[in-house]
Amino acid sequence: MNQGHISREEIGRRGEQLYNQSIRAQVEVADNIGKIVVIDVETGDYEVDELGLESARHLQSRHPNAALYGKRIGYDVSEALGGVMERTNI
Repeated sequence: MNQGHISREEIGRRGEQLYNQSIRAQVEVADNIGKIVVIDVETGDYEVDELGLESARHLQSRHPNAALYGKRIGYDVSEALGGVMERTNI
């Protein structure tokens, strides 16, 4: 399936579902808190890095039309403008 055929809302829904059901337990460890996980919502492949850029590039090299979802590990938001990011309650 091509990314253009999946709405942003659907990418977000699938990404959150994959993260919560199968990826969170693997990546939410002390060394990864604050890093970005990028998830291919069609294959379930994911990668982690500081900014998400390298992860996105690696995933797109394997799956050129990947529908990607990014999330800051351990937080409810990826960025905060003029505020404070708070840790996720787990």
